[in-house]
Amino acid sequence: MTDLLRAPAEIKYAEELDWLESIDDHPKPFSWRLSPKMVRLFVLGSERADGLDREIPQKWFGDRSFVERSIVTLASDRGLLLIGDPGTGKSWLAELLSAAICRNSTQVVQGTAGTTEDHIKYSWNVSMVIAKGQSRESMIPSPIMTAMETGTIGRFEELTRSTSDVQDALISILSEKYVSVPELDSDNIVFAKPGFSVIATANSRDRGVNDLSSALKRRFNFVRIPVVTNKRSEAEIVRFRTEELLRRHQIDLDVPPTLLDVLLQSFADLRASAAAAAGDDEKLESALSTAEQIGVLEDAILHSNFFGERALTAHTLASSLVGSLARREPEDLAILNKYLHGVVEPRSKQEGGSWPEFLEGGRDAIATLS
Repeated sequence: MTDLLRAPAEIKYAEELDWLESIDDHPKPFSWRLSPKMVRLFVLGSERADGLDREIPQKWFGDRSFVERSIVTLASDRGLLLIGDPGTGKSWLAELLSAAICRNSTQVVQGTAGTTEDHIKYSWNVSMVIAKGQSRESMIPSPIMTAMETGTIGRFEELTRSTSDVQDALISILSEKYVSVPELDSDNIVFAKPGFSVIATANSRDRGVNDLSSALKRRFNFVRIPVVTNKRSEAEIVRFRTEELLRRHQIDLDVPPTLLDVLLQSFADLRASAAAAAGDDEKLESALSTAEQIGVLEDAILHSNFFGERALTAHTLASSLVGSLARREPEDLAILNKYLHGVVEPRSKQEGGSWPEFLEGGRDAIATLS
């Protein structure tokens, strides 16, 4: 659909999901639209050994065992908690799984300091309550309650950002599989139908914000999503997202493989520097995730398309990298300047290629921001 800024996975891949459902003759748990085998195939893409009449592209790049464990968890009566650093693809994996299992990935609660128990249970249509009193018709179910009533997947983003009372309310839902509505005299219990489950995500860097209780932890199976450090896998992710970006913006712009290599190597260098740093003051505030890498490339592509010569250059790429990663001043600028002088400058002299222009672009960006 071209009139949506960002179509959810079940709309974006609707034709593909329809086709997979039409050929799926494997057993399906509960009311799942696809079998576990087909869910895995939808997420990870097809291989020649699958013997399909068409190719299914890979949509999430990571270890196969993470996806399989996630699917098995959702086929049980336990919740699934995807935990990892920012930008590791937790939310994207949760969206893909929900789209494949129940064709609805939009039943989402966003965890924040302002999230309340009403956001995961129910609230009331005040005007209807005033006119007709409290009833099931005047009740506004939360996305989680809607998932319970329909036997589908509810999602809870950034679980550790929500307060302890909200987390406690989720314990009863995961344990009892029903929600009581004490305001009603009759029809005052909403039971979960088979197929209901919750996929939650948590940022491992938020540890200590609102730690999960041991009771809530027992209701989830944990799947830890690591940062992608394999250059080949990371290149596939960045290339996949870049192609999506170009299609969405209808941009006809070439991304030279050499510049993609420069971007990947820069992030690898900065991660190594962060790992060797003695304290937080010597680390960039950025998590240097794959998602941030994609953000740097997106910024460079859009700048080249709208203000450049409609061709991506190493100078623009370096400028976008500095502009995206320099969040603290002057600390981050000092770290990036040290990287340019200590790593990029010697490499530009030894290897040449795009590195001298990348060095110049980085220096110009730092000079502008300083």
